[in-house]
Amino acid sequence: MEPQILTQMLTDKNTFSFQKLKYKYGKDNFAEYFTLVSDYFYRKIPLKDFSGNHFVYTPAQVQIVSQSLKRLMQNYSGEKYGIKAMEDEITSTLSIENIETKRESVHRILAGQAPVSPSEEKAYGIKKALDFISDPNHKITAENLNKLYRIAINDYLEDDSKLPPKAMYRNDSVYIVNSSGKPVHKGLDHEKLPAYIDDLIRFIDNDCDDIDQVLKSAMIHYYLAYLHPYFDGNGRTARLLQLWYLVQKGYTSALFIPFSLFVNKNKTGYYKSFKLISENQETDNVSDMTPFLYFFTQNVFSQFENYDVGDGITEKFRAVLESGNVTEKEKDLFYFVLSNYGSGEFSTKDLEKDYRNVAYATVRTFVLKFEELGLLKSQKYGGRTKYSIFE
Repeated sequence: MEPQILTQMLTDKNTFSFQKLKYKYGKDNFAEYFTLVSDYFYRKIPLKDFSGNHFVYTPAQVQIVSQSLKRLMQNYSGEKYGIKAMEDEITSTLSIENIETKRESVHRILAGQAPVSPSEEKAYGIKKALDFISDPNHKITAENLNKLYRIAINDYLEDDSKLPPKAMYRNDSVYIVNSSGKPVHKGLDHEKLPAYIDDLIRFIDNDCDDIDQVLKSAMIHYYLAYLHPYFDGNGRTARLLQLWYLVQKGYTSALFIPFSLFVNKNKTGYYKSFKLISENQETDNVSDMTPFLYFFTQNVFSQFENYDVGDGITEKFRAVLESGNVTEKEKDLFYFVLSNYGSGEFSTKDLEKDYRNVAYATVRTFVLKFEELGLLKSQKYGGRTKYSIFE
């Protein structure tokens, strides 16, 4: 094959669609291209498809920019997760599945209030799951994955979609259909699920596979959705498992960045990447995970630096802390404001109600002092005053 043609095929906008490459460059060129990619570019992933063949990917096509890794390495506060970020996460992960939930409802759920509708129950399930995965004592095991699924999804399903009481996974076949009702994917044979999930857990536990952990999190996300071990809620569970893996590996800031927000912004591309992998499996008998990983590097990981998590204000606050002019209560209140409101506005009454364990006088003293320190700013609306982070 001429080097020029190889370069064109590797950089073609349809490089992940083998059907389109064959049509554009011809079967002979594609055959040579596929041989070269298989011999020199593909790298095996220790996860198998339904036929027992290893998944592969092309490392050169899924490079993660260092800025994304820097953002994930940061520690934003003493909270277990960012309330504003997880509002975005919950709202978005439900929206991906066409479950519409109001942000106000999600905010109330995260503030500790009980759900009052079916959509709020689904949001409440994700909230409980976030509490579960943010606890470092909850290691990723098959048993804990079952617990995560039950508290996040299973408890809020119709009876015909729920797992049997003691079951780990579904006990029948499941099909994924498109908007027109056509089946586009069949989940793994339910009798094989225990063995395949055990392989996934071993992959998660193995730190010696020399795969970047952030990229590996996307592999884990894809693979659980590919296996489809439950009758419903597989996508939500896969996205939670990705966050859980990163938290377990020390990337606790993953719970301060809403991964699903970025997925939802390009939901079409997200589902297209699943489709491309399935099409390539059917036509060329190769399980290439690159399309999904490429989607994540381009549409999710690369967007982290654009999400406002208050980096600058955090540095400014650290400088104030070093001066010794802040009490422990004020420190906790400021961290709460960062994680609960982000760049949004709040009143003293909002903070008193949401934080709960604080007197109004303490809240009033706090906002006035932190405005003077240049960490908060105020805006009057008639007779009401709203505060927000000074950026």
